[in-house]
Amino acid sequence: MILSHKKKKIALIGYRLNGGGSDKVMANLSLFFERQGFEIDIIIVLNEVSFPYAGKLVNLGLLKNNRNGIFNKVKRLKALHTYLQNNKFDYIIDFRFRTKIIQELILARYIYNAKTIFTVHSFLIDHYMPNNSWLTRLMYNHCLANIALGEKMKTLIEKKHQLKNVVTIPNPIYIEEILEKQDENLEIDFKFILAVGQYENEIKQFDKLIFAYGKSVLPEKQIHLIILGNGDESKLKEAILENNMYNFVHLFGYQNNPFKFMKKAQFLVLCSKNEGFPNVILESLACKTPVVSFDCDFGPRDMIKTLKNGILVENQNWEKLTEAMNLLISDEVLYREIKENTFESIQPFLLEKIGALWLNLLEE
Repeated sequence: MILSHKKKKIALIGYRLNGGGSDKVMANLSLFFERQGFEIDIIIVLNEVSFPYAGKLVNLGLLKNNRNGIFNKVKRLKALHTYLQNNKFDYIIDFRFRTKIIQELILARYIYNAKTIFTVHSFLIDHYMPNNSWLTRLMYNHCLANIALGEKMKTLIEKKHQLKNVVTIPNPIYIEEILEKQDENLEIDFKFILAVGQYENEIKQFDKLIFAYGKSVLPEKQIHLIILGNGDESKLKEAILENNMYNFVHLFGYQNNPFKFMKKAQFLVLCSKNEGFPNVILESLACKTPVVSFDCDFGPRDMIKTLKNGILVENQNWEKLTEAMNLLISDEVLYREIKENTFESIQPFLLEKIGALWLNLLEE
């Protein structure tokens, strides 16, 4: 891409640089855009930073107080408005979930003062757009684009809200980080399968996974279950207790480097009610670790080919999920064949290839 002598400026706006999938995408794209010669500012509203990123960090989370009352929120909104006015960005890309209608209307129509792109990262599109289609069109029909992560998500948004500017761009994977971190030492002396995700709500269904794991052949074969992520552990501990799995199920919390777990795992399990485009699947495949996943909306079917790089299971069929786990452990020949295909299957989602789609959108 040929740029003029003056660098074009992009503001990437998200909640944090830690934990969530959309935050990881924002961090990855900051690295790509800076390589392409853009000037990058990352604006976050929570003081949480752990992902590698490029550009200038503007941490509005430092202005947040413990009460987080209306005056504090207005203070941060004014700070954002002033910053955007003073810096004259060419593009603004918003990665946040957006549920506060009045606030989002003000942002979309009055505060964002450049060509703006809004992203949607979940099957639950109401977390990003008002349920009222008139309001959604008022807020988002004028912007440069609304990004859906797959064709089914694009169709859902267009059908529900009649938006004319929805573009499909999947999440990218930053392979350099994974290759660097996956070989970090992991002092675990048992075989295990892995589940990764924030369980602040019931979408990930890790409590049900513990029951499905308990019914499988894995415990008797001394293959453990490790769960990485933060959230309310009470349901998970209750499931461990009911299944008498104290010695086999391990809650290791949030990990800055999940890749060293992925590389050593027998396979990764995704058992969510719904998703958007779960990065964890691509990350596991990049570590040459197969994936067993529900065929939930949206994302898994775009990344997993059954008996090629993993197993796609009928959505919410827990018996089939247990059968798939048993199959990968019991059939060693099949497992090796699937494992051999994992790394090659992520090639369409590499940061450079997905980044090229973003460049095409900006150039338009």
